[in-house]
Amino acid sequence: MDDSPAPVTNEQFWDDRYRSAPAIWSGRPNPQLVANAADLAPGRALDIGAGEGADAIWLAERGWQVTAVDISGVALDRARAAAEQRGAEIAERITWVRADLAEWVPPVAAFELVSVQFMHLTSDVRVPLYDRCIAAVAPGGTALIVGHHVSDLQTTIRRPQLPDLYFEPADVAATLPGDWRVLEAGTSPRMTHDATGAEVQIHDAVLVARRAG
Repeated sequence: MDDSPAPVTNEQFWDDRYRSAPAIWSGRPNPQLVANAADLAPGRALDIGAGEGADAIWLAERGWQVTAVDISGVALDRARAAAEQRGAEIAERITWVRADLAEWVPPVAAFELVSVQFMHLTSDVRVPLYDRCIAAVAPGGTALIVGHHVSDLQTTIRRPQLPDLYFEPADVAATLPGDWRVLEAGTSPRMTHDATGAEVQIHDAVLVARRAG
């Protein structure tokens, strides 16, 4: 999702945002998805906040059957076209779903991987969304929840100055039922560039957990 304050559940806002440029995102899969899912056996994956589809396409290329959900029909049309450019075999592995993630309820215990990447939501929306996403993981499956860490507010990277938009992985881990094993719950540093081009270190908040089964 976007790094600027935005009405994240407003479809018109996001459709207009995507129409404002030929591409909003890099077209590359999110690095924490690559790091944590590359060695998983493919199955059914849920991509929350799919945007222009880079994560869903990356998963489909590795044999996953992907349900990719986003509020913006413009973004999903762009994502669908990008998948079709990779070939019918890839495109047919992805189901694109337009939905307001503040309300959408995924099927329970239906996915071997649920990936939630950089959803900047206030806690009243984020907490129940994460709960629904965790419930959607099948026995033996993996939940991957990633966001910008609140410590990034102290860098020169543009971030919304609203601490409630950020989460601590340990807090989410503490809500997991007893049949879950936490593989990672912390921050992961990486280098990027701020608006001036200067190199700066940022930190991703990362939760990786596996359900017993």
